[in-house]
This record gives sequence, structure tokens and C-alpha cells, in this order.
Amino acid sequence: MDGKSRSDIQAGKKVLIVLKEDQRTGKTTEGIVKDILTNSSSHPHGIKVRLTSGLVGRVAKILQ
Repeated sequence: MDGKSRSDIQAGKKVLIVLKEDQRTGKTTEGIVKDILTNSSSHPHGIKVRLTSGLVGRVAKILQ
């Protein structure tokens, strides 16, 4: 699943995110969702989340 719909993402899910500095290359970072930062129900570039590691980025793919 892609990360464009807020309803698909909950705290504790394992995801791949694209960090702001990696947007040009598309490099992804794996982690566990701590907080959902996007308020709208969907976003064309992916829902913005904070991982348990503290990194912030947009969800590219939901792994579990």
C-alpha cells in the first residue's frame, strides 16, 4: 500500500518514508510510525509522519 491515505496509517506500523533531503533521489528510510503529522485525509505526496527514531518524512510504502 502507498502512504497517500491517512486512514491506512496508524502509530506502530512499519513504513518506508522519504525524508525531505531525499525527495530528489527517492531514497527511503524504514521505521515505525510514532505520530501522524498530516491533518487532511489524504495527500498526493504521502502522509507526513514522525518515526520513533525522530525522523520526519512522507510515507512512501506501508510494510505491515
